Amino acid sequence: MTHGAQTWEFLGLTFNLSNVLMITVASVIVFIIAVIGTRRLAMRPTGMQNAMEWIIDFVRSIISSTMDWKTGANFLALGVTLLMYIFVSNMLGLPMAITEGHNLWWKSPTADPAITLTLAVMVVCLTHYYGVKMKGAKGYFSDYFSPIKFLFPLKIIEEFANTLTLGLRLYGNIFAGEILLGLLAGLATNFYTQNVFLGLLGTIGSFPLTLAWMAFSLFIGTIQAFVFTMLTMVYMAHKVSHDH
Repeated sequence: MTHGAQTWEFLGLTFNLSNVLMITVASVIVFIIAVIGTRRLAMRPTGMQNAMEWIIDFVRSIISSTMDWKTGANFLALGVTLLMYIFVSNMLGLPMAITEGHNLWWKSPTADPAITLTLAVMVVCLTHYYGVKMKGAKGYFSDYFSPIKFLFPLKIIEEFANTLTLGLRLYGNIFAGEILLGLLAGLATNFYTQNVFLGLLGTIGSFPLTLAWMAFSLFIGTIQAFVFTMLTMVYMAHKVSHDH
């Protein structure tokens, strides 16, 4: 379980090639799903169009529960993109993990804190951007000093706490799931070096456990995609709504 990652130095920056690969794979999958789901629109949706419309309606309901729709309509595309991208990313590491030597290549990109924290920072930065855009700089920054000016330091701490919890919650749940899947895979194979009979027992014993944990990880990955999207809209509502 001590896998590393192949890196590449460019212009003084170090790139994790596994992260680059998996981010690209997740993005391509989401793009293909979106294209297929919207390529041939019909009045009576079927297949992928039906799935896309369900996703859009689901995100619309999330947004409507956090802010008025006139304001929230601006964030529908953001919510759909986040929900689909994080769900796909969470699922990529479930069926398999591909390693070369000590380097792990195929995994869930959301099992890396650098990626989940980057997503969290992006979301928080967007909340500030839209807050200033919709309320004006004066109206937006005045919220940091109301109702009591002395709460300003606490509100700054809250911004950092929101960023950390948003990113680390997603990372922790997905990473823990992949760690346990790796342990179960080891249970299925490690005993063959000692005895074929013990190896067969390990394989047979780990098979139902692996299936059960994969099903649970599927559920957790879905819930975490929903939670990340929901919290994004909650944070956005606090920044752009005049009644917050």
